[in-house]
Amino acid sequence: MESFQLQRSYLRIFTIWLLLSFVPGLPVLGAEPPLKLQTLIEEAFQRNPEIQATKQRWDAVKATIPQVQSLPDPIMGFGYRGPDIMREGRFQVQQQFPFPGKLGLKGEVASKTADQVSKAYKAVQLRVIAQLKVAYFNLHFVHESIEVVNKNLMILKELEKTAEVRYQVGKGIQQDVFRAQVELSREMERLTSLEQERHTITAELNRILNRPPTMPLGKPEEPTLTSLPYSLEELINLVKQQSPLLQVQAYGIEKSQSSLALAQREYYPDFIVSLGVMQSFLSDELTDAFGMFGIKVPLYYSTKQRYGEKEALANLEGARKNYDAVLQDALFRMKDNFVRVQRAARLVKLIGGAIIPQASLALESSMAGYGVGKVDFLTMLDNVLNLQQDELDLHRQTTDHEIAIARIEEVIAQPLHEYAVAKD
Repeated sequence: MESFQLQRSYLRIFTIWLLLSFVPGLPVLGAEPPLKLQTLIEEAFQRNPEIQATKQRWDAVKATIPQVQSLPDPIMGFGYRGPDIMREGRFQVQQQFPFPGKLGLKGEVASKTADQVSKAYKAVQLRVIAQLKVAYFNLHFVHESIEVVNKNLMILKELEKTAEVRYQVGKGIQQDVFRAQVELSREMERLTSLEQERHTITAELNRILNRPPTMPLGKPEEPTLTSLPYSLEELINLVKQQSPLLQVQAYGIEKSQSSLALAQREYYPDFIVSLGVMQSFLSDELTDAFGMFGIKVPLYYSTKQRYGEKEALANLEGARKNYDAVLQDALFRMKDNFVRVQRAARLVKLIGGAIIPQASLALESSMAGYGVGKVDFLTMLDNVLNLQQDELDLHRQTTDHEIAIARIEEVIAQPLHEYAVAKD
């Protein structure tokens, strides 16, 4: 009778392990449809506040170009002459004309500013979508981890029951029961942490999508490993050619150059033209007409125009240094994520193609040996925990691979998802 109880406990453990290990992803009635990444990306373009705010800023900056290229508003004046206010009046119009080239340079500065904001708009889009992808893939990892932990909880509960039966019939030790209970508690702790992380990532995705933070999300689709079709040198060239952040700095240099030319042009005077007429209110005849030509002299150039030029020179040098800093940061991020992609791809192949199959065989063998008393409980328990960790590592490396791909896409401003290939 005791032997029968032990065999039944062993068979129950083995059956659960087989079902959960070799028949994954069983359909569940009423399950939510998978959460599609492309759908979330399209929603982010439409709803993300940061993207929309940058778009509005771009529209606002573009509207400044015709403003700065326009002449200053004319000044209109009215006066009178003589002791009788109704005797003779004077009407005058005054217009200032900037020195030739100043308005064009102001337009260039505003145009380069608009170009900067245009590229900043693109950079914000790329950054937000990269954040979305990182959260999406992390949410997938959490969901997969919860499934792995729940599977192991079922197995550990059966192991605990088996250890208790063996202890009761004198074929096991109490330490096995305690060890099983400890591992059960650890799995419950891990499950609690994963559930909290799932809620945090869900709130992060909802923030990006401008949704209520508690709005539920489904389970992400199973990702495929995205192939990286470029060498590191090719990626570096793509960064230099296509990175919106670099283009922002490049337009910043051009804007500073135009600002410097404008500051140097400020040494030249502006012109003022005035036209006026005088008319007697006692008759309809014009009594006099006059005109005036004036020059706005840059008399205080030593404290205004000269320091304006120095300011423009400093801004130009700062823009060049900013370009160098952004370039170095972009190249570092590219190299770092390139290495992460390579490492994750190798580990996915190693863990999925070798380690997990070997760990599964080791667990199957230990279960068989445990059933006939040739393997001790702790050995079988260690094999269960090792296989769980290997499964978690596989999901982690797949997630890290796709996160690194998303960050490379952000830097080169080019999607790579069309190169997705199935995992080995």
